[in-house]
Amino acid sequence: MSRSSPGGACRARPTEHLSPEPESEPHVTLAATDFYAAALQSAGTRSADETWFVHYENGRRYPLAGALDRWTGQADEVDLGLLARTRGTILDVGCGPGRLAAELAHQGRHALGLDISPTALRLARRSGATVIRRSVFDPVHGEGMWGTVLLADGNVGIGGDPVTLLRRCRELVAPGGRVLVETERPGVGLRTTRIRLERAGEASDWFDWAHVGCERIADLGADAGLHLGEAWDQSGRFFAALHRPH
Repeated sequence: MSRSSPGGACRARPTEHLSPEPESEPHVTLAATDFYAAALQSAGTRSADETWFVHYENGRRYPLAGALDRWTGQADEVDLGLLARTRGTILDVGCGPGRLAAELAHQGRHALGLDISPTALRLARRSGATVIRRSVFDPVHGEGMWGTVLLADGNVGIGGDPVTLLRRCRELVAPGGRVLVETERPGVGLRTTRIRLERAGEASDWFDWAHVGCERIADLGADAGLHLGEAWDQSGRFFAALHRPH
């Protein structure tokens, strides 16, 4: 079941202020990217001793199995609801193995996926997606002319500074364009942290990440020069459409 409204299921709540922006652009280390590639390749073939985890700096660990299966699968009903809200040409930031970019290609839409993992891009091309190896903070073809930028699967957390990332997305979309963001459940607020990927005694380097609850996205978008047009939830996933003013 899907619910949608200008405020969606979330209302803004008081939370801690953002930390000062970092002096350099956020990035993910190559070692973490290599681990991510290995995790994608293992999807669907893992044995018990090869289970992948996300390890947080506070010591908590969470399994990645369900997420890996979704990332490497095909677009589901919730994904299709998200893609139905795209307009014009579409830039999928952090496209991973390309399930959304591939679905858009199958629909005959003009879509381009960005990712820094060669393995993810190889899997994406195999599924029919058009993708390039690029950080969102690098120069991108058609800057300021894209109709929609996608930040699905929690990718608003890339780099650990959502406002910096949303400002960059504002630069990429055309006036009147939209940034479609997948957030987290109500009550998460804004949490910045460092995480790493782990498997059976192996670990990647630590890298910065952020978790954004649906109740914070309007404020973060406003700080980036975007306004909330719609928020909705479906099957336990939460989304927002942020619009760049004309």
